[in-house]
Amino acid sequence: MNKKHTINSIKNQKGKEPLVMITAYDALFAKLIEPYADMILVGDSLNMSFLGEVDTLSVTLEQMIYHTKAVCNGAKNSFVVFDMPFGSFITKEDALKNSIKVFQQTYADAIKIEGGKDRAYIVEHLTKNGIAVVGHIGLLPQNVRSDGGYRVKGKEPKEIESLIEDAKAIEEAGAFCLVIEGVKSEAAKEITKSVNIPTIGIGAGIDTDGQVLVWSDMLGFFEDFKPKFVKRYLDGAKLVKEALKKFQQEVKSKKFPDEKYIY
Repeated sequence: MNKKHTINSIKNQKGKEPLVMITAYDALFAKLIEPYADMILVGDSLNMSFLGEVDTLSVTLEQMIYHTKAVCNGAKNSFVVFDMPFGSFITKEDALKNSIKVFQQTYADAIKIEGGKDRAYIVEHLTKNGIAVVGHIGLLPQNVRSDGGYRVKGKEPKEIESLIEDAKAIEEAGAFCLVIEGVKSEAAKEITKSVNIPTIGIGAGIDTDGQVLVWSDMLGFFEDFKPKFVKRYLDGAKLVKEALKKFQQEVKSKKFPDEKYIY
């Protein structure tokens, strides 16, 4: 495999051309996404957009490994990040055991862990044992129940200061990249300036070192709700429904298959 990005090439993008990260859950879409993304994230968001659950919390390590194998098969030259699911890194020992399992069973290049300074000791334990780590601070989907919902962060000076401390702690622990989610744009700008590793924003404004979106959000396939930060680049659900309706009509009227599509 000839990866178009490595940890070092990603770190070197700090303050330069913005990095593009897109989620993928299967080989088909990973192959389509590969030419346009610097990194592919196999996000635990698949629990909602792919499996139809109400949040990300019930997805298992085994399910994430299954989808990561598929993504790696479809995008063999991409830098793939594995999103560690809820409950898989409660202790540093669990985190290392499960991360080793991910690396042994998939071709993922790195794992992603939600949490700030309270998780820095876990990040440090992983990076010291050969596991590449992407951090994730701000709005943490895995904390949705303890936070009482999806709450935007960085509204107050004290909260911004705490987020900067989180970012610095995760960088110091050895993470090579940092996702900032659901944070006021000015706060994200200050966080980005405070660390030497690239930041990837989602709902965090324009001043991060890159952006990530969930593929089914950006392509308009997920219709249950649309977060404010999501821009739809395609009305995918509408196009698919139109195609399905046309197929249904042609089957019912016996227009398909005609002479062109039979042996």
